Amino acid sequence: MRKTLTLLAALPLAGGATAQEKPVNFIIINLDDAGYGDFSHNGAIGYQTPNIDRMAAEGMRLTHFLVAQPISGASRAGLLTGCYPNRIGFHGAPGPNSRYGVHPDEMNLGMLVKQKGYATAVFGKWHLGDAHRFMPLQNGFDEYYGLPYSNDMWPYHPQTSAYPDLPTIDGNEVVGYNTDQSCFTTDYTERSVAFIRRNADSPFLLYLAHSMPHVPLAVSDKFKGKSKQGLFGDVMMELDWSVGQILATLQELGLEENTLVILTSDNGPWINYGNHAGSTGGLREAKAATFDGGNRVPCVVYWKGTVPAGTASGSLVSSIDIFATIAEIGGFPLPKPTIDSRSFYRILKGDLMAKCRDDFAYYFNRNDLEAVTDGRFKLVFPHTHQSYEGYLPGNDGMPGYRGQATVTEPQLFDLRRDPGERYNVYEQYPYEVFELNAIADRYRNDLGDNLTDMPGVNVRPAGRTEDYK
Repeated sequence: MRKTLTLLAALPLAGGATAQEKPVNFIIINLDDAGYGDFSHNGAIGYQTPNIDRMAAEGMRLTHFLVAQPISGASRAGLLTGCYPNRIGFHGAPGPNSRYGVHPDEMNLGMLVKQKGYATAVFGKWHLGDAHRFMPLQNGFDEYYGLPYSNDMWPYHPQTSAYPDLPTIDGNEVVGYNTDQSCFTTDYTERSVAFIRRNADSPFLLYLAHSMPHVPLAVSDKFKGKSKQGLFGDVMMELDWSVGQILATLQELGLEENTLVILTSDNGPWINYGNHAGSTGGLREAKAATFDGGNRVPCVVYWKGTVPAGTASGSLVSSIDIFATIAEIGGFPLPKPTIDSRSFYRILKGDLMAKCRDDFAYYFNRNDLEAVTDGRFKLVFPHTHQSYEGYLPGNDGMPGYRGQATVTEPQLFDLRRDPGERYNVYEQYPYEVFELNAIADRYRNDLGDNLTDMPGVNVRPAGRTEDYK
């Protein structure tokens, strides 16, 4: 096993804060498979999300926010470590009894804030490896309750019965199997509220990782039948209620001005599930594809008195950038091994034209570099991908067919004019193509690229179960 991380010198306290000021708390609410168009302020139809809308009205929307990869496990690994998942050897959505996970030597957000004595908790979906050594309590978190992986990885999956019983875990103990999923949104929320209350006088980091609206959908009785969009709308209304409970608790306890709340999703919607799936808001393709219907997700940030109300930034930001942002705000030492996170704290303070990052690499599968972007233009490389286009979606919990499509030649899209990636302007912008190819070559040298048989010089291994027997 690699040596334990050494740390750089501590960053200065953000904004010139003094040691006497209250430390900032951090809450990350990560939905599962919620799309760009699934909140009412982004055009959702048949239901309202008033608490999330209020959060946006009193906070900031990051409108060009990309997840690390358009698949659950890898996306979450990127968010929690500040690294492209392929940098740390992590890929895909590991299932039950997976033989790999995020290496315990990789610093995650829980470990980051533990350097200054924060209380930490995860409620909801983990999905960074289900072996004991890879679970939250062994990796920087004090409390955990939820599912070790996706809620459809159970014997009642509509396409296979090969999955074992799905465990619900409290701490390190299994407390039930195949739990009625209609309780999860409420249970995660109530535990989160209780955690905030217990730590009202001490700093904390809460990672609330909802299992919904990933299929199979389930909703409590208090929201059943309440929307005009059937079960999906009911589920979104309950998730909005959950956000409202968190915000109301912060207000009640006087914590709004020293708590940063970030709401986002792990990837785009799984649209072949039809009326049980969300909306990409017109973006191309969806979950498990690196067109922006898979990678570009909603992100709303609330921090009373610091984040200017009713603002939006179109700067290029990724979920991996949450790590460095929290580090800068809290003055936490960063890990010495290379991470990919870039702070967007300047944006949060109101510099809406500030840059967080100059570019982003769309990796997928084990290590395929499928596209790069500079925020304005996106260069897509030849690759085969899952495609939903042209296939009738399923309904009522049954998926429709999803096929494969192949990009045979490089394509360039102008995301300012064509966020749906429909019009290839490769021949019209040779200089931009040249610049983006140079960016891609830098990533290939650093992280590798299976599509061009480049290994990468700065890739670290994932954790393997055989190392911890």
